Amino acid sequence: MEAKTSVFLALAICSLFINLAQCNQLIYQGKWKLLKRSIGVSAMHMALLPNDKVIIFDRTDAGPSNLTLPQEKCARVHHQSTHETTDCYAHSVEFNPANRHFRPLTISTDTWCSSGALSQDGVLIQSGGYADGYKVVRYFKPCLDCDWIEEQNGLIVPRWYASNQVLPDGRIIVVGGRFQFNYEFIPKTSTNDKKLYQLPFLEETMHLPKVPNNLYPFLHLSTDGNLFIFANDRAVLFDYVHNKVVTKFPVMPGGVSRNYPSTGSSALLPISLVGNNSSPSVEVLVCGGTFPDSNVKANAGIYMPASKSCGRLIITEKNPNWEMEEMPINRVMGDMILLPTGDVLIINGAASGTAGWAVAREPVLNPVLYKPNHEKTGRFELMSPTTIPRLYHSTAHLLYDGRVLVGGSNPNVNYNFTTLYPTELSLEAFYPPYLSTSSRSRPSIDSIKPGVDLTYLQKFYLGFKTNYVPEKIYVTMVAPSFTTHSFAMNQRVLVLDFSQVGKNGNISGSKGYINLEGFAPARPELAPPGYYLLFVVCDGIPSRGMWVRIKKL
Repeated sequence: MEAKTSVFLALAICSLFINLAQCNQLIYQGKWKLLKRSIGVSAMHMALLPNDKVIIFDRTDAGPSNLTLPQEKCARVHHQSTHETTDCYAHSVEFNPANRHFRPLTISTDTWCSSGALSQDGVLIQSGGYADGYKVVRYFKPCLDCDWIEEQNGLIVPRWYASNQVLPDGRIIVVGGRFQFNYEFIPKTSTNDKKLYQLPFLEETMHLPKVPNNLYPFLHLSTDGNLFIFANDRAVLFDYVHNKVVTKFPVMPGGVSRNYPSTGSSALLPISLVGNNSSPSVEVLVCGGTFPDSNVKANAGIYMPASKSCGRLIITEKNPNWEMEEMPINRVMGDMILLPTGDVLIINGAASGTAGWAVAREPVLNPVLYKPNHEKTGRFELMSPTTIPRLYHSTAHLLYDGRVLVGGSNPNVNYNFTTLYPTELSLEAFYPPYLSTSSRSRPSIDSIKPGVDLTYLQKFYLGFKTNYVPEKIYVTMVAPSFTTHSFAMNQRVLVLDFSQVGKNGNISGSKGYINLEGFAPARPELAPPGYYLLFVVCDGIPSRGMWVRIKKL
């Protein structure tokens, strides 16, 4: 509280002499840039593809968007009616962060509050939604003119507010959904994939039927291949192959619910493979949320303060306990985005109320940077604020160049631009402190040998350019996520086992060049097969990411 008060005091004094925007730049780190005033749709869901494009989509039953489709692309829809109608409004776009261009895409079934993951082949596989979208599995392949392909009965049961995770064998597990206390696998390529598996833990953690506080459960793949599942205020380590709970973890202290509609967020902290570590410790971070009855009170016009609390749990320990700490700001509906440095950006959300239609107040405009390897008292740092509230149905996503794309916010039943918190169609980029102007330029990856297609435990070489001699170098590999409702599904950062083998520089004024040698992750439980962004980090400054793909032999 003292640190927050001193910042506000400094801002007040500074603004007497220059404008507030300039004061924010002087006092806070990080900066914001508006990329698009409008893309025509509100960004409820986001996913980055290996071609560096971002697929963005909203629900399809919110009425007209602000973007139309070409006549030949209009969708045939059946939204809760017995007759077919034509929808010529786009509810999805493909966005190119490099030039800020976007093109409309066609979705015919309702994607409201759905889930997804990037397959090992680089195809976005997206599942569930509402009404005519309950059981739909959708596919988007990264190519020049591709559009959505929809499989009408790709799921066994309706999935609304479910979560997905890529598994070591390349399949995707889909867990939960409203009144679905079970899980299944997609795509349906084997007999076992066509079965439904019960998961009583989800029923046990439901607060109330209308206020479950356990939807969009947090899923994280542990390095033993089992699945960490967090719902409401507690977690288990789950063996999805044999359909049994391996470990019941302690209840997270504080009496706070962390899942929808008391929405907090969670991230798997970076996994270190340095020293050829084949059995690394795995630690989960959960932050924010609110009291279990907050949604009921908010619907009655009483907006309870969101929680400041965070908890860390080492899920690979025999008898772990939560290590609790506090963020500098109360936050519900915050997104937690893993950065290529291994730090966590906590962004978006509100300081009171909950997720849901118009039931949050006090938008939190300042992101917070969380540094997991710092001493406990110095892990959180307030960042420069945005000017755009990002509440219910907002999203954030790490880009290949280290920026964080931010969009969405629509706490309204339809598109509404005149209410207290209007529907937001804009896209911004947040530039973390490592992208600030510095005499030390970003390292630039020049080569990956023998190539960008890797196999498990393969030795490979990485060459990069730098304009100075770094003191600390490490290499990270980041799994692209699917983000919605304050949870970045499948998000994962691995610190690879690399060492320096040689360098030369200062020859006729040329920039330095450094060669590294190291190893790909040893097994798919550490890194499921698929696409990853590879970064080299020099003294806390990451390069642009380069796509690599891990395949099984």
